Amino acid sequence: MKSIISTQNRIRSLKQNLKNSGSLGIPMGPRLFLLLLILVLTIVLGAVAVMLFTGNFTAGFKKSEAVFQNELLHASQAIEEQYGQFSQQAVELSKTLSRNIEEELNMLDISITGLQDRPDALEHLIASQYERTLLSLQLSKSSGVFLILDATVNPALANAQNSRAGLYMKNMEPNIISSHTPTIIVFRGFPSIGRRNHLDLHAQWQMEFDISNAPYYHAPMTAAHLRPDLPLSRLYYWYPAFTLQGTNEEVMLCSVPLIDSKGNVFGVCGLEISEMLFKLSHLPNRSFYSRLFCVLSPVKGSTMTFNRSMFAGGYSAKAVSRGKNTLVITKSDSPFYSYNYNSKRLFLGMHAPANLYPGDSVFTEQNWVAAVMVPQEDILGSIAVLNLILFSSVMLLALIGIATAFVLSRRFLKPIAEGFDIIKSADLEAAPKTKVPEIDDLIKYLKTRNKKLYQKAINGELSISLLDEFLENIKTLSPSERFVFDLYAKGHTSKEAASILYLSINTIKTHTKHIYMKLNVKSREELLLYVSMLKEIGKDI
Repeated sequence: MKSIISTQNRIRSLKQNLKNSGSLGIPMGPRLFLLLLILVLTIVLGAVAVMLFTGNFTAGFKKSEAVFQNELLHASQAIEEQYGQFSQQAVELSKTLSRNIEEELNMLDISITGLQDRPDALEHLIASQYERTLLSLQLSKSSGVFLILDATVNPALANAQNSRAGLYMKNMEPNIISSHTPTIIVFRGFPSIGRRNHLDLHAQWQMEFDISNAPYYHAPMTAAHLRPDLPLSRLYYWYPAFTLQGTNEEVMLCSVPLIDSKGNVFGVCGLEISEMLFKLSHLPNRSFYSRLFCVLSPVKGSTMTFNRSMFAGGYSAKAVSRGKNTLVITKSDSPFYSYNYNSKRLFLGMHAPANLYPGDSVFTEQNWVAAVMVPQEDILGSIAVLNLILFSSVMLLALIGIATAFVLSRRFLKPIAEGFDIIKSADLEAAPKTKVPEIDDLIKYLKTRNKKLYQKAINGELSISLLDEFLENIKTLSPSERFVFDLYAKGHTSKEAASILYLSINTIKTHTKHIYMKLNVKSREELLLYVSMLKEIGKDI
């Protein structure tokens, strides 16, 4: 029962303490901690403001932008250089083949315009150009070379108007892949050419070209007919990526018209770039973005013909974009462009014009771009991770600052609290040094004051009658006041008395005020002095 009453008294005391805490003010410990905490938070918020102002929280975008700009510059320069070299080599091949074929026809007494009238001479004519065609393939390091004459072996066939004789050889291991002897096969042409030169035929071999849907054949020949005044360097044509008939191989072809010395156009020749060769030639650096890929694509306005593009990269962008023939290019809020299909953003990246033709070319209106892209979630994800790391670092710094403020406030106030405990004790003479000058000076002052009071009592100024009066006045104390007085007489402080009696500090202060008034003393030190003097003369209190 007593335990329950004691617990209830303690609860009432705690409630009273909470109720009166506002009037007591904030203790030194929490006050100092709050001050240090405000200082730490001010520094952290200032650092965050500086980072926001200097753009550190957008550093992810800036780093990504720098990566893309570097890759785009490298890709566009490499593509223009490679395609420029292939264009030049294709033009030189056309000049050589045109001259050689014209000389060969002159020896056979066949005119260029009458070539179709002598199908029996086509095999010999094409075979005579094998060595020069093969040399062009090897020197250019392209993936294929072709020669198409404006004639067919069998004009009597039902589809003869779409069939053309020629030679198409492919390097199944372009020199960029292997430094060993390349594997050359015949994709189109007379099988006898392959047998004589120990070349295998492609699995999808056919003897003649089907030109029913072959702009790489018709476009440069038409241009040469319309603009006979232009040199071959202004008549070559790059046909966008397409799948070779009967295969799964994606290629681009550079076609140049064959023209004799009299201006007669009698076919085309050129070089091939396979998708594999393009990929190995222009593979981007994927150390920052693993799914980064490079694209060479024809464009019309703000639309990219994605299904006619060449791709290089470890990410299968073509598989992802299957069926999405065109992508719309739009500028996003970030430094990147977005590449959308049906208003849905698929990729983010950057692009730049790729100049595959000279300015006065017949095909200069055919625009191309080199681009580097990634799926949009890659950029957003990497930037989110970088900002999360930065934000976590700021929060960790704030937590370290708060912990430091707490420890410093405790360490700073510890000697001060110990000094206050010494001051509250009954015996100041045995008090050790606190190493806090202000506290040590206060203790020294109180020691001197107590000595003066004690000396005053010894000199008779504190008479026995005063002590007797003090004893009598003790009897006037109420029971509650007497409990507090007894605790003071035993050396307890007011805070300790409140804890022992389960009373609030305000209640103890009220009792103390009444005790001082009834005993006619002005301080706890004076009260303890009377108690000490009474004990020395043997008076029982």
